[in-house]
Amino acid sequence: MTMSPSSRALTCAQCGVSFNCSGDVDCWCAAEPYRLPMPDADSGGDCLCPACLRERARRADKDRHRTVT
Repeated sequence: MTMSPSSRALTCAQCGVSFNCSGDVDCWCAAEPYRLPMPDADSGGDCLCPACLRERARRADKDRHRTVT
């Protein structure tokens, strides 16, 4: 994978895998069909890797469609 000049090498805040984030419209996450809130800079959190982002979105979608009785 070629890194753009603004790309950062990150470690997933959830699983610890390394990945790249360009932090702009060309970032891999911009092509994803769902959006999650960006981590709060004050919390020390950072972006999630593609697998963890997709899993979190899948769980959020499942929770959103859960029927409460």
